[in-house]
This record gives sequence, C-alpha cells and structure tokens, in this order.
Amino acid sequence: MTESPVDALLFEMAPPPTPVERLLQLADQYTQHNDALDLLLHAAGAPLPDAYAASAHRLASATGAAIKAIQGERLYESEELSEVVMRLRQLVILAAASIDLNTRSARELTALAPEAAVASAVTLASETRRRRSATAPAPDGQLGAAHRTALAEIACGHVTASSSLGREFTRSREPKVLMSTLRALESKGLAERTTGSARAAYVGGPPLDRVRLTSAGVTALASVIDAPPAGPRTAPGTTPRPLPAAGQATTRSR
Repeated sequence: MTESPVDALLFEMAPPPTPVERLLQLADQYTQHNDALDLLLHAAGAPLPDAYAASAHRLASATGAAIKAIQGERLYESEELSEVVMRLRQLVILAAASIDLNTRSARELTALAPEAAVASAVTLASETRRRRSATAPAPDGQLGAAHRTALAEIACGHVTASSSLGREFTRSREPKVLMSTLRALESKGLAERTTGSARAAYVGGPPLDRVRLTSAGVTALASVIDAPPAGPRTAPGTTPRPLPAAGQATTRSR
C-alpha cells in the first residue's frame, strides 16, 4: 500500500518540545523581548505606550503554558519542583505587570527573566533525570565542556556578536564565549545570529547581533543542561538572583 502524502507529512512532524526545551525557548523569548525594549529605549523619539504590550502578553501566556507542561509531567512533588513553578509564576506576574509601565520600568521587570527560565530548566532536567533515568534523553556526547557552557550562556541571553574592520568579535560575560566556539556551534547548526537585534555596545554605536540557540541547539542543551560542570563554576542559571517584585525597579541591565 502506497503511503499518502498526508500520512508522510504526519510521520515527518517533529515531536512537541519537552518541558525543559519549552523553558529554554521561553528564555529566548524573554531575551528577544528585552532586546526590543533596549532598542526602544535608545531610539529617537518616545516609544508608543503599547509598543511592547503584545509581546508582554505573549510572554505571560507562554510562561503559563510552560507551567502547565511541567504539571502535565505528573512528577512527584518536591521542594525543587515547587520552587520552579513558583519562579515561573513570578515571571507571569512580572510580564503582565510590565504592560502598564513605561519602557524603562518594563525593561527592569523582565531583566532577569531569561536567567530565571534557564535556572528552572536546569532544576527540571535534573529532577526528571533523577526520577526517570530509564526514559530521560541521552546526553549529547559530541558536546565538549566549552560548547555546553557556551550554549548555556547563549540561552541566558549573555552573548552578542559584532564586527569591526573586517574582524568578528563576541561579547559575553564570564566564562567568555570565544568567536571560535561560536563558529563551531554555528557549523553544527546549534547557534545563529539575529542581525542588529541587541543594543549597541556604546552610545551612538550600531546595534549588535544577538546570538541565539537554534531548535537543534535547544534540544542539544536540554540533553546536557543538568550535567556536572567541568570546573569550579556552577552551571549558568542554577542559582539565580531574586526576581524584582512587580513595580520595583532594579539597576541591572543587559
């Protein structure tokens, strides 16, 4: 019997993202949102009052969906999982609250959201692997320590790229993500750059390129995100700073 084109397409559909992958995708959504707010803050003229309202609504909805996905796993309750859900509920509140604030205050409310989402992914991956070791995805053995660290830093929204006088550079926090590492990840289809989407490195400078995980990069990181760190530094996002309360400003920016 010949397989119909419709049946073939059904079999070719990618599986839905796991809850850990959802959280990594959520971190990327918050990073994009924060980048857009940064560009609004440094653009000529005052931004429209509702310029970021739709994005904030989508973030609150996506975060709520991530919570439901975690609860749908029906893992036994634990303090760690309770903290994950609590942290994500805080993000829902902050994203929703940012809608009614000015651009600068709205940016401050979601400043730590990417790191919080990645931290939640780390905890959830660890809990899932501990309880379902037989069915947990196998770690990607082709990723070295430097590549794993770089993927995690990218997921946290810590990496941008730029070029000057024919040379390419990366900008990141510690541990530094080198351009050679970024190129290696890009060659594997795990990372990509969104041109001119991040704030400039200096006043009057050109916007930087945001480095983001591809779908394959999200899957790869999700399989190793709870792996023990190679050095003394803990995995990015495992001990996030407290999230700001709704309406409370923080001086930290990206």
